[in-house]
Amino acid sequence: MEPFIKKKTEETPAIIFNPSKGVFQLVATSWPENALGFYTPIMDWLREYFKEPNQFTIFEFRLDYFNTSSAKQIAKLLTLLKEHSEKHQVTIKWFYDEEDVDMKNAGRRYGALLNMSFDIQQKRKFL
Repeated sequence: MEPFIKKKTEETPAIIFNPSKGVFQLVATSWPENALGFYTPIMDWLREYFKEPNQFTIFEFRLDYFNTSSAKQIAKLLTLLKEHSEKHQVTIKWFYDEEDVDMKNAGRRYGALLNMSFDIQQKRKFL
């Protein structure tokens, strides 16, 4: 399956889905005007991927900010990952900046809401 790559914009996160490496990332901010329109192709691509997934899939959320409409779509995305984690090994990593308690707590809330175990990590700072 071909990778799904989109560059970030001011309003949308970078999408880096590389099935050959088994690593899938959403990076930066998510506040598109049409969150459903933005996330639908992501969900469609993932549904196709999970027809013949890798043995291990690592999904990384490296978001700095997301708005309410994105939060709903992220919940749908996590629900899809949870469904497939019952058949395949899916690891969810949720990264947050050291001073961003809200983003850290968002990862915890999603994990509790979906009854999933997340690997919640502070982003490393490079000098």
